[in-house]
Formats: sequence, C-alpha cells, structure tokens
Amino acid sequence: MLQLAVATNAETYERMQSPLRERGIDPQHVETAERSVRLAAGDRAYRPAERTGSFDVGFVFPPRLAEGGVANGLLDIPWVNGREEILRSRFKGETLAHLSTAGVPVPESVVVSDPTDESALRDAFEQFDPPVVIKPNSTTRGVGVAKAHDLDSFLGICDYLDLVHDYRATGDQSFLVQEYLPGARDYRVMLIDGEVVGAVERRLPEEALESGQWKHNVHRGAEATGVSLDPALRALAERAAEALDIPWLGVDLLVTDDRAVVNETNARPTIDTATKYEDGFWDDVAALIESHA
Repeated sequence: MLQLAVATNAETYERMQSPLRERGIDPQHVETAERSVRLAAGDRAYRPAERTGSFDVGFVFPPRLAEGGVANGLLDIPWVNGREEILRSRFKGETLAHLSTAGVPVPESVVVSDPTDESALRDAFEQFDPPVVIKPNSTTRGVGVAKAHDLDSFLGICDYLDLVHDYRATGDQSFLVQEYLPGARDYRVMLIDGEVVGAVERRLPEEALESGQWKHNVHRGAEATGVSLDPALRALAERAAEALDIPWLGVDLLVTDDRAVVNETNARPTIDTATKYEDGFWDDVAALIESHA
C-alpha cells in the first residue's frame, strides 16, 4: 500500500482516511510543528514507534515553511504540492501578479510594502472608489481583512498594521488594498491537475448580511453549498490553475452581474464533505497522489 505523509491533522486528514485506503493509499499524519526533531533520524523522526517502512509521497508541503524544510530534507519524498507551489499561492500579491500577467481577471489591487509614508498610502487609497478592502498579504480565513469607507479610516487601519509590524517582527510586512465588489457572489472551486472537480457557493445568512457582515468565509459563519458552476466560471478557474501550475488548488471567485474575478487561491484547500464534489472525486485524488509517488 502506498504510504502518504500528511502534514496536517484536521478535517482534510480525517476525511481522506477511508476513501484513500479503499484505493490502496495509506495516509499517515506527520507532525512537523511544536515538537523537537533529531536531525539524523531521517524518516523515523516522523514515524510513530509502531509504524514501519518509509513514506512514498507527501500530500501538501507542511504549513510552517521552516519546520517543513526540515521534514522535507529528512523524509526526502516528493509532494503533490511542494514548497514552490505553496509559495506561489501563499502571498496574495504574488498570486495576483502571476494571474494578471497571464490575462486572468483579478480585482483591482495595490500592494503596499509597510512601513511607507502617508503620501504613498493616500495615493493607494485614491486609486479606488471607496470603500476599499485592506487585507494582509499572507493570512487565511479572512483574518485581518478590513473595509474602509473614507481616507481617515483607511489611514487608521494602516496605523494599526504598522504597529503590528513594528512589534511582532512578521516575515511579511506588506498588505493589499483592493476594490470592494458589493453584492458579489463568492465561490470556492476545487481543481485537480487543472480540472474542476467541485465547487461551493459561500453565503452568509440573511441576518448576518442585515447586521453588516460582508466576509463570506466559512470560519466567519458563512454556509458552503455545493453548486454546479456555469461553464464560463469553470473555464476561469481552470485558467487560474493553468497560470499557477499547482496540481491541488482551491480558487476563489467573486462574481457580480457584469464581472467575474479570481480573488484568491489556496494551495492547501480543505477537503469538504463528499456531496460537494463531482462523481469520481476520490478516484481523481488517488490518481493525483499516485502520479507524484
């Protein structure tokens, strides 16, 4: 049976256990963070005492890049999504630059390298019709994303970001300023080797919308419902996957009455419940893993 190293122990790992074992692939959790690792131990450093043999392939490069590099060096295995694929999708500005260069429509965006002076911030704000969206360059689940309706509010948010960057020695001190697309429908599209294998629409409950919420992240209370995508939206998601060349990819689309754009991508997308994917999903996942072994 093919031995698969999985560097996260969350929903995706739980949901892949039975379907992949039925297809000759044995997923095993690899703990790479919040532990100590003997550098001469090789594969055994990441194996429980009762496990034998070596891993054949890894699913997605570990979340923390430094500790992941240690695991990568000791395990010496290929990954379905390796370090380069993760980096290509990790920083939102870099992702949008790749997509824009490839002709894939994205939101109007400006990357701000913090700290910078107020004139540069004013210039960034004045390129948009407010409100504007401000988001850190490398967070997920909507963490730190804010909306500013006027210049003073925008500069205040930038002040807070400057304080965070000053006291926490973050690895990335940039952030994005983007156009706000009111009323946009929010889709997460899953792709394997550049082909759509399922999609969900993420939607806040009506009472949340009425109270002023606007971020359609599931971790912020939105509900994800499986949908059959319009062919044009499928093609857009596939163009994004082709441009980024990432085998296992989630693509986030924002769709208004007259536009559709790729808002973000995720090279570590969570596997949702099976009802939200097309027939043959697990066969496609198994084939993807086997092709990298």
